[in-house]
Amino acid sequence: MKKVWVKAIPWQKKLVTTAIEGGADAVLVEEGKAAMVKQLGRMLTVAPDGDLKPGREVVFHQIKSKEDEEKVLKLAADHLVVLSATDWKIIPLENLVAQTGNLFVEVKTVDEARTFLGVLEKGVDGVVTNTTNISEIKKILELVKKWSEKIILSKAKVTTIKPLAMGYRVCVDTCDLMEIGEGMLIGNSSAGMFLVHAENIENPYVTPRPFRVNAGPVHAYIKVPGEKTRYLSELKAGDEVLIVNHLGETRPSVVGRVKVERRPLLLVEAKTDSELVSTILQNAETIRLTTPEGKPISVVELKEGDEVLVAIEKAGRHFGHKVEETIVER
Repeated sequence: MKKVWVKAIPWQKKLVTTAIEGGADAVLVEEGKAAMVKQLGRMLTVAPDGDLKPGREVVFHQIKSKEDEEKVLKLAADHLVVLSATDWKIIPLENLVAQTGNLFVEVKTVDEARTFLGVLEKGVDGVVTNTTNISEIKKILELVKKWSEKIILSKAKVTTIKPLAMGYRVCVDTCDLMEIGEGMLIGNSSAGMFLVHAENIENPYVTPRPFRVNAGPVHAYIKVPGEKTRYLSELKAGDEVLIVNHLGETRPSVVGRVKVERRPLLLVEAKTDSELVSTILQNAETIRLTTPEGKPISVVELKEGDEVLVAIEKAGRHFGHKVEETIVER
């Protein structure tokens, strides 16, 4: 996930409250001001007396020439590096982004932030606002918080729909409201996951719950921010999950509650041009997958040959992280 820090040097209370209200990840302040930030809200501080200390966890480096590139690469090996420059045209930023992470860049405008976050389609890890313009800071905060991982979704044709016995399934209730075409990626294997639609559809049986995805059984994988997965059984209030729409656009969301209940289950398998994907879902009308057009389709109406959206991944997983090794999950 991309990060955004707000620089409040010299101290301005309005800059700090804007950062807190806008969901900034940290505030940069002068020595002696970190405690004042904490009085306004729970917020990570970057200061000599803060949570992250310049020169220790964080290094600030001004780019003056191309020769600074090697210095930055060495610093980024074990520090967060915040870059600045008097002339951004001279910075070999593409080279740096291609070779390392832990890079933040100071920005004055939302256009600068957009450019640096998208360099080489990877971008820097975060931006630091270097302006006192409250309107511009709000725009930068909004941009970064909406900046999403893009996931490639594929069409898959349903090949199997098989009722199963009872089992424990998990409803993920978020602190968000999902639209039509949005849901979460769930699967028996992290190598192939279905876009399970949110429960935001009117029906005669229950009131829509646009904050919820009835995701699947306790063993299933769920996609979370940072290109990671977790087991549904691990989730709890305060964790983050990834909301995904039918275009592959994503946004992080906070879990408000997880409901685990014993329910009748259903196996669904589908095949892309080259991969077989499977998941298990609750056998009920309100559980839906997502079509390539972004429309929800109930599992009770699902039939062989129907097309649904899946995400395919080649790498295996070890504790939720991608690993390049042979892992077979059936």
